[in-house]
Amino acid sequence: MTRPGFAFSARFKVRYAEIDGQKVVFNSRYLEYADVAVTEFWEWTGIGDALGALWHETEFHVRRAEVDYLAPFVLGDEVEAFVRIEKLGNSSVTKRFELVKAGTDALCAVIQMVSVNVHLPTGRPVAIPDAIRAYIEGLPRG
Repeated sequence: MTRPGFAFSARFKVRYAEIDGQKVVFNSRYLEYADVAVTEFWEWTGIGDALGALWHETEFHVRRAEVDYLAPFVLGDEVEAFVRIEKLGNSSVTKRFELVKAGTDALCAVIQMVSVNVHLPTGRPVAIPDAIRAYIEGLPRG
């Protein structure tokens, strides 16, 4: 399925361990879904192959995440997670995730996540390297 403004999506099924006592996906799992989707997103971009060690030495840590829950996922649903880069700052990247019931246009959650590039030994923010910035800016927009 395509979604305006998104060039990438990943699909996965809701598993039994992800539901709560009300038989819907437990709220914290939505951030896990975003983590799975963004891992697949970076793989899809080919950035690791294109930039090698530079990419693998770059470390983004989540600074802020906001989840807007619109409708529940239940056991057996197939989640389609759409991912795009919304904004590049000096040291940060803002990503948007739209979680949809696969095969439909039913939007269940929207996640905005800000991650900051950090220098691992100090844990301090550092500028996104120019080559990484240029690669990200050149990604398809959807």
